[in-house]
Amino acid sequence: MGAAIWGVVPAAGIGTRMQADRPKQYLRLAGKTVIQHSIERLLSLECIEGVVVSIAADDPWWPTLEWSDASKIAVVEGGAERSDSVLHALDWLAGNEQVTDSWVLVHDAARPCLSQQDLLALIDGVKADPVGGILAAPVADTLKQAGTDQTIVATVDRSTLWRALTPQMFRLGMLRDALQQSHIAGDPVTDDAQAIERLGHAPQLIEGSASNLKITHPGDLIVAEEILRGLEQ
Repeated sequence: MGAAIWGVVPAAGIGTRMQADRPKQYLRLAGKTVIQHSIERLLSLECIEGVVVSIAADDPWWPTLEWSDASKIAVVEGGAERSDSVLHALDWLAGNEQVTDSWVLVHDAARPCLSQQDLLALIDGVKADPVGGILAAPVADTLKQAGTDQTIVATVDRSTLWRALTPQMFRLGMLRDALQQSHIAGDPVTDDAQAIERLGHAPQLIEGSASNLKITHPGDLIVAEEILRGLEQ
């Protein structure tokens, strides 16, 4: 029997760019909220033991959600930064007898279009790796470096550049240690792989679909609905 696999979904953020009356993870999308799609995508695989969700302390929307299998979802209080919310979830897992070599899949609450194919590719691609890895997509667009006056100062070589996606899959003990060190240093990370990199490790890049978009702007909901229709066919 291999190491256990758990999902972790940090969902304590507000997301002001959507200009909505609630955080973007609670906006409606194809009959459900964005976060319901994101969590159900993880739970679609039987090998995933459950999902730990970090929410804001005064979150009024979470209690209104309905789940087909609520017993596989645990809720903890999130933190001020995304990395704090992930760490709180890892602390919960560590306190509930999960061994340090258990795997955790950290997934953005606002990425509802994760395909089962990509999820399986990530798990299969890194389960034998001593460090772990992330879903990512090669950068397709030409990149420009801007000066302080918002003029182009250089064209950036994109041949080795990838966009980090989620889930990101690491060992519970290693990721918890990495995030604790970042917290102590007062230097938060923008994703989990960055914390692992700071320990001197090199996570794998597993190519995933660019359709695994993060809901950021209002128009993204329209695109996501079309993607979900394709995934459910």
